[in-house]
Amino acid sequence: MPQSPPSLCSCGRRVAHGVRCPCQQKRDAERKARFDKTRPNSSQRGYTGAWEKARKAFLRRKPRCARCGAKATVVDHITPHRGDQTLFWDQANWQPLCTPCHSGAKQREERRSLRKN
Repeated sequence: MPQSPPSLCSCGRRVAHGVRCPCQQKRDAERKARFDKTRPNSSQRGYTGAWEKARKAFLRRKPRCARCGAKATVVDHITPHRGDQTLFWDQANWQPLCTPCHSGAKQREERRSLRKN
């Protein structure tokens, strides 16, 4: 089976197809660190002991991922609450997801919708 040729990074390094250059990885890590400095911690965003209790109860009632049917491990806010506590606690806005569905497709969809707005 033919393989894709390597590409050249903007720094001039030859990089295998599908692999990120170390300079790109470093830039990504720096960008993430800058973002994390400005982001409130989980308890400041509303994920407290009360949330953990409500999350566990919700997952007991709805143990399957709403997308793929696998075992759900995450309670996702269908509409991102962005700090709105009314929307945060609205159980009609919750859905059970497995980690791959939440961390993959759902996050991509949210990023796309942010770009459109």
